[in-house]
Amino acid sequence: MLLSDCVEYGTVKHPQRMAVVFEGEETTYATLNSRIHRVANAVLMLAAPGDRIAILSENRREYVECLYGVPRSGAGLCLLNYRLSDFELRRIINDAQPSVVIVEAKHLGTIENIRDETPTVKTVIVFGVSSHDDVIGYEDLLAGASDEEPSNSVDENELAWLIYTSGTTGMPKGAMLSHRNIVAGNSNTFAAWNSRPGKVLLAPWPMCHVAAQIWPLAHLLGWTVVLMRTFDAVEYLSAIERYHCTSSMGAPTMISMLINHPRFHDFDLSSLRTLSYGSSSMSPAVLREAMELLPNVGFATNFGMTETSGSVYYLDTDDHVRVLQTNPEALKSVGFQLPYSVSRLVDDSMNDVAPGDVGEIVVRGPMVMLGYWRNPQANEEAFRGGWFHTGDLARADSDGRTYIVDRKKDMIITGGLNVYSREVELILSTHYAVQEVAIVGIPDDTWGESIVAFVQPREGMSIDGDELIEYCRAHLAHFKKPKYVVEIHELPRNALGKVLKRELRDKIERGEYRLGGS
Repeated sequence: MLLSDCVEYGTVKHPQRMAVVFEGEETTYATLNSRIHRVANAVLMLAAPGDRIAILSENRREYVECLYGVPRSGAGLCLLNYRLSDFELRRIINDAQPSVVIVEAKHLGTIENIRDETPTVKTVIVFGVSSHDDVIGYEDLLAGASDEEPSNSVDENELAWLIYTSGTTGMPKGAMLSHRNIVAGNSNTFAAWNSRPGKVLLAPWPMCHVAAQIWPLAHLLGWTVVLMRTFDAVEYLSAIERYHCTSSMGAPTMISMLINHPRFHDFDLSSLRTLSYGSSSMSPAVLREAMELLPNVGFATNFGMTETSGSVYYLDTDDHVRVLQTNPEALKSVGFQLPYSVSRLVDDSMNDVAPGDVGEIVVRGPMVMLGYWRNPQANEEAFRGGWFHTGDLARADSDGRTYIVDRKKDMIITGGLNVYSREVELILSTHYAVQEVAIVGIPDDTWGESIVAFVQPREGMSIDGDELIEYCRAHLAHFKKPKYVVEIHELPRNALGKVLKRELRDKIERGEYRLGGS
């Protein structure tokens, strides 16, 4: 099954149903399918099957068309993060070696700045402009392409999307996802969702990440997807009211921004029935508050990654209600293993760890990526023992729920003892003055590593480092408390809301933060 089949099937069953709503413009399944064909046929005029086509744009309807249309041509779509610097984009483009770049007009200057340093790029296609000079207008290109089903054959195991990991630990790696990978990942999510037809999904995630996999899933289910260009709390709340959205998703930081926004109660949110969250950990206090403010909304969470084409674990809406009443600690979990993947928690020798012990999550199944693009060393490391090594440390309780403990590379070893940053972050997040927190380790000549807490205070409050250290001392073993506390206006994040701890460590190393504490 190809990605474009998800829209093709919907067109047969309900051609006039709305598939995409973007900034007031509505696109039916039939129209979307026709434009996907045009994209595929246009790409076949410019590139060969197997080529990479890069895209640099914020969310917009044309991006959705390219998510399907470029892979249908047999080319792989390389999703570029528009928030990256020119230097970072140049590195990724030269690694992916695309022959064509599709770019939004507002980001054309970025491509022009690096054009001379990206020699594989032969053609530039631009959203929102007519053809001029050495660029091709997107609509001009599609006008000259057929809207018939492309005649070429594409295998489901061929590259569909090339997505570069967030680079939280260094140079991003290109994860190769095939049509089959993405459809299998969606099958996992499909098995957990309440998948009744006719839903309206509000999509605030940037499509330049694996969150784009929500599109083929929603369209396979026949849903209407309301697309936001970028996340804005008021626009998000307004969209739920205007389009009667029934489902949505967001990063925990988005949900925190929503429920704390002064205009939260100004909008009619009665249509909303499901709100999923993921990409980073959610403070249990924030989750409880959100559940209280939205009593008719079911909350769900998941755990997955780019390399697994989406979710591997899932805690559904019923589980949220159940554990809130009987076992509130389980709200810290990412739930149970989904049916179309197999996962284990293992030690460094690939032995399964006992329930309650910490091990690395390893995964096997049809949703696991083809591998990292042009990176045999990374592939050898990631797939050792025949399983994909996620780099995430977790433990399982006696009921089978999984709890993420830390990234393996973020685990701190101080005085020979392991400290999991998430454990410390969860404690500090319960302090009245703390909005968000990130824990990192820095080199220490005596202890190996020292613990640093980067704390973003609640609005109108400030941080007392000594008070927070004592707060940790009262709730954690002595060796787990931070040695230093740094107040920060805003934590650095990638486009999906994950905190970039590497940036925090780098800034300490460069002396950009003055460390104090006890």
